[in-house]
Amino acid sequence: MRFLHSMVRVGDLDRSLAFFCDTLGLREVRRTESEKGRYTLVYLAAPDDAAQAEEKHAPLVELTYNWDEHEYAGGRNFGHLAFAVQNIYEVCARLQSAGVTINRPPRDGHMAFVRTPDMISIELLQQGAPLPPQEPWASAPNIGEW
Repeated sequence: MRFLHSMVRVGDLDRSLAFFCDTLGLREVRRTESEKGRYTLVYLAAPDDAAQAEEKHAPLVELTYNWDEHEYAGGRNFGHLAFAVQNIYEVCARLQSAGVTINRPPRDGHMAFVRTPDMISIELLQQGAPLPPQEPWASAPNIGEW
């Protein structure tokens, strides 16, 4: 398992970039915009991690700017921690057998979400290409929030 990033939702991307980059000193290493999804993702790395982050895309802070949402309440601004795993199906089965609810099953062989006992979301991402869809995950519904 490898730590990937921690995601924070922001209401004003320019203001947040000014803080994280200009004030705190992080460096932007990657940016993704989705017109269809109406969001921008900006990945930041600490100066000493920038070379590694550009090469391996980790460890990072992900700023998520949802174009139509500018204020978050109740802790919704903190998104999740993300980890790459060698086999997402095996990890989800192991977690489930330990009593962990798989809130967003890995239907696509690529991504799943679980929550900690304190309700912190954990994103699990398949290393490399997605695995072929596999039951019981392919038809499993979402459970609760993730």
